Amino acid sequence: MDFDFTDEQNALREAVARWVDKAFPFERRHAIAKAGGHTREVWGELAGLGLAGLAVDERHGGLGYGAVEAMVVMEELGRGLVNAPYAQGALVAPALLAPAASAAGAAWLPKIADGSALVVLAHQERGARYRLDEVTTRASEAAGGWTLAGTKGIVPAGDEADAYLVPARSGRGVHLFLVARDAPGLTLRGYPTQDGARAAELTLAAAPATLADPDGTAALERGVDVGIAAACAEGVGLMERLTALTVEYMNTRRQFGVPIASFQALRHRIADVKMQLELTRSMSYYATLRLGDAPAVRRRALAQAKVQLGLSLRYVGQQCIQLHGGIGITDEYLASHCFKRLTALELSFGDTLHQLGEVSARMGETAGVFA
Repeated sequence: MDFDFTDEQNALREAVARWVDKAFPFERRHAIAKAGGHTREVWGELAGLGLAGLAVDERHGGLGYGAVEAMVVMEELGRGLVNAPYAQGALVAPALLAPAASAAGAAWLPKIADGSALVVLAHQERGARYRLDEVTTRASEAAGGWTLAGTKGIVPAGDEADAYLVPARSGRGVHLFLVARDAPGLTLRGYPTQDGARAAELTLAAAPATLADPDGTAALERGVDVGIAAACAEGVGLMERLTALTVEYMNTRRQFGVPIASFQALRHRIADVKMQLELTRSMSYYATLRLGDAPAVRRRALAQAKVQLGLSLRYVGQQCIQLHGGIGITDEYLASHCFKRLTALELSFGDTLHQLGEVSARMGETAGVFA
């Protein structure tokens, strides 16, 4: 199998890296986090590069790129610690809207592609514990339309988005709906998150909604898997940045008259860190390449990748912070922000323990051996 990137993919990576170096230094991220995590301006800049339409089909004004290109972009955004709801707005939302034959996709995909609209998934509910089939939000059909009633929590960039993709349950099962931000009956409570971004609690009280996909469970699984692949790629970029920062620190920090990078015990620890990074990179590639497979194969592959991400990011984050010492946990230093974001990624789309259960449930016929 050929794992080399094409010239076009390498050019895409270089373009994103140049923007990060020029427009998003750490000082800007730090200022955004201290100001409450509002990132709509950053989303607009990414849209100006054409990245908002990366995964949107060309017939809707997008670039029509695939999963590998999305992985390339997410790696660079992770390496730059870019604080923006890019994965939610440009990857997950188009994946949920693209297969829909309803008016929702036709109306909103062009707006996503040109960056004029930010649409995010609002699926988490209190007590669901990451289970996608635990949906208590109710959908009611009346007069040829739909209304929703319920509460969704930890909606990424919820108080900055223009619309929400909301799974809700009717008498015929779980469906996926699109709810505009200005819909009557919709209220928001926004708040900053620990990693310097924003989230919101979304409350729906007979809020009008547009049916986006009648098979809401399958759509939700597909969207979450796209989000997991994006999280894995972002985690690779983040761990690369944190590892490089740690190596640089070890080469400059001196103890007993020599750089601490010369101590054999510490060299062994950083070697283990790099091994964990490469394990995550390989599983990120695996997850990305499995996104087009049948749902059963795809779901197991993405769960396996998320387990590896969770194990590796915790090890890499803890080791790199310890190798820095006290400076590693200060808010003014990049390393602490990397660790916070890595921790947030571990909790996104199902934490490590949940995903381990998902892997176990899907491996009964293989007696615990990955196939």
